[in-house]
Amino acid sequence: MKKIFVTQTSRRQFIQSTAGITATMFASPFILAEEAKGANDRIGVGVVGAGGMGSGDAKNAARFGEIVAVADADTRHAEHLKNTYNGKPVVYQDYRKLLENKDVDVVIQATPDHWHTKINVDAMRVGKDVYGEKPFSLTIDEGKLVCKVVKETGRVFQTGTQQRSGKEFQTAVELVRNGRIGKLKRVLVALPYYSSWGGPFAPAEIPAELDWDLYQGQAPTHPHIPQRTHAIFRWWYEYAGGMVTDWGNHHIDVAHWGMNCDYSGPLSVEGRGIFPNENKPDCFNTPDRFFAVLKYPEDIELFFYTVFAEKPGFHGSTGHQETTKEQLNWLFGENCPQEIHDNKRNGIMFIGDKGRVFVNRGGLFGKPVEELKENPLPENGWKVQPSGDHMKNFFDCVRDRKTTVAPAELEHHSVSACHLTNISIRLGGRKLQWDSVKEEIIGDPEANSMLKREQRKPYQIG
Repeated sequence: MKKIFVTQTSRRQFIQSTAGITATMFASPFILAEEAKGANDRIGVGVVGAGGMGSGDAKNAARFGEIVAVADADTRHAEHLKNTYNGKPVVYQDYRKLLENKDVDVVIQATPDHWHTKINVDAMRVGKDVYGEKPFSLTIDEGKLVCKVVKETGRVFQTGTQQRSGKEFQTAVELVRNGRIGKLKRVLVALPYYSSWGGPFAPAEIPAELDWDLYQGQAPTHPHIPQRTHAIFRWWYEYAGGMVTDWGNHHIDVAHWGMNCDYSGPLSVEGRGIFPNENKPDCFNTPDRFFAVLKYPEDIELFFYTVFAEKPGFHGSTGHQETTKEQLNWLFGENCPQEIHDNKRNGIMFIGDKGRVFVNRGGLFGKPVEELKENPLPENGWKVQPSGDHMKNFFDCVRDRKTTVAPAELEHHSVSACHLTNISIRLGGRKLQWDSVKEEIIGDPEANSMLKREQRKPYQIG
C-alpha cells in the first residue's frame, strides 16, 4: 500500500479530505495528521435533532468541539439549542442544508428512529463522521446499508449505546468472558414497563415551526397528531420499535458483549407481546409488555422481557394498564423460569454453571464481583476496549481514525436481535430461524419481507 502522509494541515482540512479514502486505508499506520493548534481548528459539530437527547449530546460534544450548526424539522427545538450556545450555531430546518455547511466536520444525530439511517448515510457520504443515537436502525436492511456505507467511506461512526463506556458494564463483561461464572448458560435481559396505552388521538393544526412532511420522512403520511412527535414517537411502529428497540438496543448490546457474539446473533427468536390499544386507529401501536426467548450457539438461552415491577411514567400514555393473570400466563408460557416472574429490576443477568453476575445502571452485583478485591482479574486476561467517556471516545477516534467502542457493524448485530423480536411479536409469536451470516430468516418469506419497510418518496433511503 502506498504511504500517505498528511502534514502542514489543520484537523478540519484533514477530516474533510479523507471522505474518499477507504476503511482499509484508515487502518494503515502510515496515515498521520498533525494535532490542531488553536481555536480555529476545533472540530465543528452539527447537531441534527435538537430535542432532549440532541440537547444532551450537544452539551456532551461541546467539551471536545464547537457547536456550529443545528437542524430540526421543528425549529422551536433548533432555536432553543442555538440560544444555549449564545446564538452562534446556524439553524436549519432541513438537515441536508446543514450537511452542506463546510464548517461541520462531525454530525451528532439524535432524531426519531425512522430518520437515523438516512441522516447517517447522507452525512458519511459527504465526508462527515457521525455520532448516531440508538436504536442503530429502524430495520435490519437499514442496518446493513449503514455498515456498507461506513466501509465505503471510511468515516468514523459511534453509536450512542453509552453503556459500552460504563465501568460497571465493562467489569460485568470481563468477569463473564474470563470465566468467573463458569460456562455461560443463560442470560436474562429485562426492560422496565413503559406504558404505550394511549389514544385515539385527534388531529391538530400543524405548528408553523414544524415541517410535518419532513418530520414524517420515509414513513407513511398521516394527519398531524402531536402524539406522533418528539419523545413519544417511540410508541408508533411508523417511527420506532417501542421499548423492544429503545432500551433493548442498550441491554441486548451488553448481553451480546458478554456472550462473545458481537458480530453474529441468535439462531432462533420467539416472542409474544401485549398491545394495550389492540391496533385501534390513531392509537399508540407498539407493545409495552413482551417476553421472548432467543437461542444462541453453545446452548445459550437469552430471555428478553418486561419487568412489571418497574413502571416509569412517560408522557403521552394513559397510564399502566393492569395485566391479568391470564395475560401473564400467556405471555411467559409454561416453562418460563420463576425468577423471571419474580424479577423486580431491569438489567442484564449472566448465569453460568458456577455463579452469576447482574448489572444495570444502578450497579454491579454478584459473588464474583464481591471476590474481585481479593481475586482481581489477571493482567493477561480478556479485556474490553478501554473507554470511560463515550463522547470522548468518538472525538478521539475522529482525530486518530481508529475504531470506536460502539461501531456500526457491532451495533447492527445487537439491534438486529431486537428487530427480530419485534417481527416475531408482530407475527403473533411465530418462531423465527435466523441465519446471522446471510442475515435472513430461514424458510419464512413473510417474515423476511419485514426486514425492510416501504419508503415514501422523496425521502427514500439508499
